[in-house]
Amino acid sequence: MLTRSVILFVCLTVAAGAIARAERSEPVPPRAPLAEFPMQMGEWRGIQEPPFEASILKVLGADEYLTRAYFRPDRSGVGLYIGYYRSQRQGDTMHSPLNCLPGSGWEPVSQSYAQIPLAAAGDGGPSEITVNRYVVQKGLDRQLVLYWYQAHGRVIASEYWSKFYLIRDAVQLNRTDGALVRVIAPILGDPREGEPRAERLGTAFVQTMFPRLSAYLPK
Repeated sequence: MLTRSVILFVCLTVAAGAIARAERSEPVPPRAPLAEFPMQMGEWRGIQEPPFEASILKVLGADEYLTRAYFRPDRSGVGLYIGYYRSQRQGDTMHSPLNCLPGSGWEPVSQSYAQIPLAAAGDGGPSEITVNRYVVQKGLDRQLVLYWYQAHGRVIASEYWSKFYLIRDAVQLNRTDGALVRVIAPILGDPREGEPRAERLGTAFVQTMFPRLSAYLPK
């Protein structure tokens, strides 16, 4: 199993390097800017978070990003981050947010996947998406993190599969645009009750927010 994983990693690395050296110009699909993403979605009302520092933006490498907090009338809230990459040919590629969390003091406690059902979409969109589900901790504080990679109408939880599709789409479509979408919900009180409550909160937000993404993350 380890040997196969190493071979897969090497193949993806070599292929990614070949794509990065290709100098073909990419088509830029029409899309709305993330700044126009709705502040009001159903019962959720958004608040703009402060912009990232230059050092953080350099690490992220995103061409455009959104960072907001959204709250319901009962004051329960989540954090939303979307990082959009117009092209990933020149080294600025999406990577797991877990690569950054330890540097800011957050450590992973548990890791799994979550299936989030969606309302029936008239445009042929998915009825369910699979996302990464992490619990992270910093001191006594805990948060539930839901995140996924999204490109060309495809939602992917696995970082390795996102790299595979990046390479395939670069060859077949001449496109390497894509985005990382992350939702964070605080785990309050006793973790045995707070964690399921945070998951319900994060899931409810994703179900409201996801159908609106297609205008900002082109298929």
